[in-house]
Amino acid sequence: MIPLWMFPLALVTGNTMVLKPSERDPGAALMLAELAHEAGVPPGCLNVIHGARDAVNFLCDAPEIRSLSFVGGDAAGRHIYARGTQAGKRVQANLGAKNHATVLPDADQDAALNALVGAAFGAAGQRCMALSVVILVGEAQSWVPALVERAKKLKVGGGFEADTDVGPLISPEALARAEALIELGGRGGAVIELDGRGVKVEEKYRGGNFLGPTLLTNVHKGNPAYENELFAPVLSVLFAESLEEAIALTNANPYGNGAALFTKSGAAARKFQNEVDCGNVGINVPIPVPLPMFSFSGSRGSIQGDLHFYGKEGVQFFTKNKVVTSSWQYGREVTSLRGAASMPTPK
Repeated sequence: MIPLWMFPLALVTGNTMVLKPSERDPGAALMLAELAHEAGVPPGCLNVIHGARDAVNFLCDAPEIRSLSFVGGDAAGRHIYARGTQAGKRVQANLGAKNHATVLPDADQDAALNALVGAAFGAAGQRCMALSVVILVGEAQSWVPALVERAKKLKVGGGFEADTDVGPLISPEALARAEALIELGGRGGAVIELDGRGVKVEEKYRGGNFLGPTLLTNVHKGNPAYENELFAPVLSVLFAESLEEAIALTNANPYGNGAALFTKSGAAARKFQNEVDCGNVGINVPIPVPLPMFSFSGSRGSIQGDLHFYGKEGVQFFTKNKVVTSSWQYGREVTSLRGAASMPTPK
C-alpha cells in the first residue's frame, strides 16, 4: 500500500521515481512495478533498487534525486531526513506511531469491540495506523473480558491461508523484540490478560515468527510496553474516568499519527476531534486513514517534513512553484526617456 502513496502521484506530476522497498519484504513493490509496466508506464519512469543502509545513503546523496519520501521507523526516518535535507533535498518522513482509541460507555459495545480487535491485531499489528492503545472510560472499563474473548477467537497462521486472521511477524528479530517488550511490560506492573507468546499454529508453520493476540491491562506511562512502538499484535488497555482525561493521555504521548473515539454522542465527538492532538482522527472509525483526495496528516513525533503524503500536499511535494510576472504594454506612448528608479507597479 505505502508505495501507492508515492509513485503514482510522482509520475503524474512529471517525475521519475526510484523505489527502494524494505530489504525484509521487497516482493509487493516488485509486483506493483510489474503492474505499472503492464499498465503502460514508460521504461525508466519507475525504477526499483534493493539494499539496506548503503542503498539508503546512495538515495540521500545522489544529486540527481531531488526529493525523498519515507515511511518506517524512527531511527531510519530521522537519518534519512537529516542526511537528505543536508544534501538540499525536499524530504517527507513518516516515523513511528502509538495510536490511541478512546471508548466512551455510551458506544455501541459490540461494534466498538469488533473494531478494536480488527484494528489492533489485523496485519499482526504491523501497520503504522494499527491501534496499539485503547483507553476505556468509566463503565466501559468492564468490557475487558469481552475484549479478551473476541481476541481469543482470532486464528493465527500463515498469511496466505484463507481463514487466517493474524499472520506472522516480519522477522525473528521482530518477534524477539515484541516478546521482550511484553515481558518487560509485565515486570513493569502490567497484567497480561491474554498472552500470545508461544501461540500454537499448524505443524507446517512451526518455527515461524508467530505471536498471538496479546492484551495488557494496568498499563501506565513509563511502562516499556506503552512507551515503545511494538509493531506487533499487542494491545495496551488504559483506564480513564472522563473524556478529558482520555484526551490528555493521548496528547501526552509523543506521537501524533492517529486517534479514534467510539461514542454515540455528537458533542463528545466534536470535543474530541477539536482537542486531540493527532493528524488523523476517526469517530467510530478505528483506522482513520484519509481517502486519496485528502492528505495523510500525521503530526508531532510521527513525521519530519512540512508536506504530508498524497492529496493536495502530495501534489505540492512532487512539484515546485514558478511565478511569472509579465507586462504587455506595446503601443502605449512613452512620455519620458528617463528610466524610473522606483519599483515598477502595474497601472
